[in-house]
Amino acid sequence: MAIRFHSEDTRFDIRGCKRAVGTWMRAAAAEEGFSLGEVDVIFCSDRYLLEINRRYLQHDYYTDIITFDYSEAGSLSGDLFISVDTVRNNAEEYGVMFHVELLRVIIHGVMHLAGYKDKTDPDAAKMRERENHYLNKRPDDLLAHIKHA
Repeated sequence: MAIRFHSEDTRFDIRGCKRAVGTWMRAAAAEEGFSLGEVDVIFCSDRYLLEINRRYLQHDYYTDIITFDYSEAGSLSGDLFISVDTVRNNAEEYGVMFHVELLRVIIHGVMHLAGYKDKTDPDAAKMRERENHYLNKRPDDLLAHIKHA
């Protein structure tokens, strides 16, 4: 199966580290008991993601990620739309490096595909715990690759 990375309404790309990020995503899915099927990670602008949020979810606000889940029978598949603008803003607000926040958002999307929710405080706390778990399990050189993307 395939993990593909795209850009819409932005020039952002994680060139040079797509394979490493994909391997990390697959390992997280496997630890959760799933295989990773067809996953498209689409980096986009705030404007682009806001339009998706309005059109498909009837929400009129900015967000860092929208996950469309197409998973079935133990195989995680879906589209992860990630606003690079909001990830940058959140990194500044939370005092973390951009590439760390980007990886958090990517794994957040994978955890949504694995069935984790984040609408209630207990669910959000569990989601955050899983994000931290997988951020701590990333390959050491992964951050360096994304830092220069």
